[in-house]
Amino acid sequence: MSSGQKKLFGRERPLRDVLGGGKVADIVLWRDKRLSAAILIAVTVAWLLFEVMEYNLLPLLCHISIAAMLLVFIWSNGAALLDLTPPKIPELILSEQAFRKGALLFHSYLNHSLSILHGIAGGNDLRLFLLTLVSLWIVSAIGSCCSSINLLFFVLLCALTLPALYERYEREVDHAAAMGIDGLQQLFKKVNSKVLEKIPRGPAKAKKSN
Repeated sequence: MSSGQKKLFGRERPLRDVLGGGKVADIVLWRDKRLSAAILIAVTVAWLLFEVMEYNLLPLLCHISIAAMLLVFIWSNGAALLDLTPPKIPELILSEQAFRKGALLFHSYLNHSLSILHGIAGGNDLRLFLLTLVSLWIVSAIGSCCSSINLLFFVLLCALTLPALYERYEREVDHAAAMGIDGLQQLFKKVNSKVLEKIPRGPAKAKKSN
């Protein structure tokens, strides 16, 4: 394949830059394999608990608290007998700085998403505007057919797998997408020439002169 091969969606920048180039991009593209795997496992466990085992949020929080308290109780009382270091709970809690970074990151991505939607809604690119409306309608239709937990799990699963797979097999996917788009364009030309152009049209009405 030539180096001038078209990229998927006509992008020109590397995939990491398209995804923001920050920590989120590293997680989605599995640059930090431990963190990405931990998030994927946590999302899968949450889906199993809430959807498969039909756990409710409040009982789950209570059971987690009970298990944590029992673990700390056994650890604290057994530390003296087994000559171990007792747990230091304040060091296990996330710091205020970590919460601030998370909030700032969420705020940044939320503002970026809203600015993108605002730019699309401005009507500068009618094709992108219509494509966005159709995509949102499709997501709404899918969401009405399944539970929010299943939809959220599916979205997170796709976000944690598809970009990394695409980056690994980028050239093959771009090549297949280009061939598919060319095939659709050829099909549209045939339909247009053999069907649409043969539909009889009435005579054009002359414009009234003042």
